[in-house]
Amino acid sequence: MAEALLRSALAERGVEADVSSAGLFRGGAPASPGSVRAMARRGLDLDGHRSRTVTTDLLAGADLVIGMARLHVREAVLTLPDVWPRAFTLKELVRRGAEVGRRPPEEPLAAWLTRVHEGRRRADLIGDDPADDVADPIGGPDRLYLETATDLEDLVGRLVDLAFPVPARVREPGGPAGEPSVG
Repeated sequence: MAEALLRSALAERGVEADVSSAGLFRGGAPASPGSVRAMARRGLDLDGHRSRTVTTDLLAGADLVIGMARLHVREAVLTLPDVWPRAFTLKELVRRGAEVGRRPPEEPLAAWLTRVHEGRRRADLIGDDPADDVADPIGGPDRLYLETATDLEDLVGRLVDLAFPVPARVREPGGPAGEPSVG
């Protein structure tokens, strides 16, 4: 669900990004029926989604690694220790991002993530914590999937607002006055 929501939010913002998800269990499984229904209510199609298992190569190639729970970030860091400065739970990234402020348009994402990462301790990944972990609705009723989808939609929206600034609007040469275009 988070992958579909983030891909959609970034596309709406005009951000070209390769968004993919991977987990800790075997790959190849379809999205759960509850996830498919929750995303369909938002106009997002998960019918073709198949799970993937996280690998060192996937982590090494990622500019940003977002886990839904501390467990995911712990496993990512254990798999590839160098990923630590750019691996966060979604809730942690939004919380810490809000503390350091929005990324200015001229600042590279990596520099903003460095600022967001400052002061983190690996020990903070120990255990589970609702302040960092998104509730996993797997196996639950549709109501739980819808609640999680609502939480994810809010968190993803806040992340996109923080980390992916709206491009400056400029007037196209020869275009009608007052009709901005994204530059």
